[in-house]
Amino acid sequence: MCSPCFHTLDADPLFGRPLIRLSLALLSCLLMLFSTPTPVWAQVHTHLDENGSEVVRSLESLRDLDYQSWQVVAYRSGPPGPQAPLTLRIVGYPGKVRLDHPTPLQVSAGRRHWDLSDITTANPKLATDSRDAAAEFDLKPLIDDLRKDRPLRLALRGVFVELPVPPFVVAEWRSLVQAA
Repeated sequence: MCSPCFHTLDADPLFGRPLIRLSLALLSCLLMLFSTPTPVWAQVHTHLDENGSEVVRSLESLRDLDYQSWQVVAYRSGPPGPQAPLTLRIVGYPGKVRLDHPTPLQVSAGRRHWDLSDITTANPKLATDSRDAAAEFDLKPLIDDLRKDRPLRLALRGVFVELPVPPFVVAEWRSLVQAA
């Protein structure tokens, strides 16, 4: 005997399985939306160097097109402002790569190109480091010329053909000028 009190959702064609499936799909979408991790953004760090001067830096690990990892550090030493020097240090795994100096860093963004000067020998620590796994470049001309946080491609002759730099890293580099 069938009574209206024992009527189930499965038996009702209007509210049966399609409604349950839709509810589960909606619930799944909401769970995925709220459980998706937020993107990881590197931070700009401030510390004192061995002389007590303030250094502000952005540190990232990036991979070139050959899937080799590179540590990319952009930093400013001294007070903030448009005259503050900016340096880009690229570090490879010691023993796997030998960076010759001076070799300019070629940077491109679409049709725009820059050649950043190799200033490695101006840093006494890097000039005397026998591993030759790091190089420093004057980042200021690039940052002064950029108006947007756009993706960049770095090339270092004899070392890597293309090292992609995402826009959020470029934003960090640009923020170094005014970072306190």
